[in-house]
Amino acid sequence: MVKLTLVGRVKDGLPLAEGPTYKNQENENLSTYKQQGEFILKEISRGALSTSKMTIFLNSHCFNYIVENGVCFMALCDSTYPRRLAFYYLQDLQKEFDKFHVGLTDRITKPYSFIKFNGIIGNVQRKYEDTRTQANLSKMNAECSQEPDNMASEIFSQIIKRRRRSEMLERISNAHLNASPIWGSKSLEIIALKWTPIAIVLAVATLLLWISLFHKDDYL
Repeated sequence: MVKLTLVGRVKDGLPLAEGPTYKNQENENLSTYKQQGEFILKEISRGALSTSKMTIFLNSHCFNYIVENGVCFMALCDSTYPRRLAFYYLQDLQKEFDKFHVGLTDRITKPYSFIKFNGIIGNVQRKYEDTRTQANLSKMNAECSQEPDNMASEIFSQIIKRRRRSEMLERISNAHLNASPIWGSKSLEIIALKWTPIAIVLAVATLLLWISLFHKDDYL
């Protein structure tokens, strides 16, 4: 079944709405799954993940998501839940959201501001609880231009590893740039213009002094 639903804005990863939590999920660590879903949303906004459709496997669960018109619709499901049905669920959410938001998506500044849409998510989600209903069986048996098995997929742990590697490389790059901020800067140019003539004069004076002393020794 669908355990968690998130709707988020792709351009900055801001979560806009979430589905309801049911009593039979009290013993599951949904707060952790929610954080993981928000992390995936951020990775999509960074361009680190596909911005179309994907399934991300996580232990006995998987995140399925689609992106339409700059909005990500994501659902956490049991790994046994039919993937095709999960994507039908997300497509239905996307259609309802298009009716609901009426151009407000870009104006939102606070996370989870579309509180009224949470109830709509719950209504759509209930239609997909029982996979054996006639409507859901028809959806699973219908012809589909893009089978879920052919869609892009990832493993959550691999996404975490890539993110950590990227952050490490970024820290190394920043440390290298901050170690010698003067080199290649305007300050270095000013110092060079100021001290280069003085250094040349000192070098010439030292050379002339050495030559005069050398010739003086020749006459002694």
